[in-house]
Amino acid sequence: MSLSDLAFLEARRSVPSRQLGEPGPDDGTLHRLIEAAMRVPDHGKLEPFRIRILRGDARRAFGRTLARIALEADPDLSEARREKERNRYEHAPVVLVVSAKIDGDSKVPALEQDLTAGCVAYNLLLGAQALGFGAQWLTGWAAYDRDVARLLGMKKSEHIIGFIHVGTAAMDAPERERPSYDRIVSEWVP
Repeated sequence: MSLSDLAFLEARRSVPSRQLGEPGPDDGTLHRLIEAAMRVPDHGKLEPFRIRILRGDARRAFGRTLARIALEADPDLSEARREKERNRYEHAPVVLVVSAKIDGDSKVPALEQDLTAGCVAYNLLLGAQALGFGAQWLTGWAAYDRDVARLLGMKKSEHIIGFIHVGTAAMDAPERERPSYDRIVSEWVP
């Protein structure tokens, strides 16, 4: 690997989920993407991550259920907000729900287990880009809601890390201002 190989990381962008459409990855490509994404640091070999695939009618059913959960939590929820919740998962043809499955009995701290699951989510972004797809990692209220976690079959030891939306980009991913090296990086000297 050479420094020029870093161009792939330097070109990494999130494509807004509303700008992702068909085609999405086919079954074989999706399988390969997920297999590659699971190659992460995993202290203790705990495999503290799970992935649920939402596509087709499952995305629509998920959105409808989220709109219902949101309305139950806030009976004054506007129709526009309910509509937004219903349609949130309809743009990208594939949504991968990445979760952390924490082993509370392990010597490996829960934070490290969360970070491992987060690495899977990030690898999905990188892998989607490498395959020519656009992707975006989103959370929002649904990522932190226990009713949503239960809807997805998660036990108390599991929580959502993010929703990775994957599809074909309808536009070039926008660049955004990036952190300044000098503002972020310092060298510790004893």
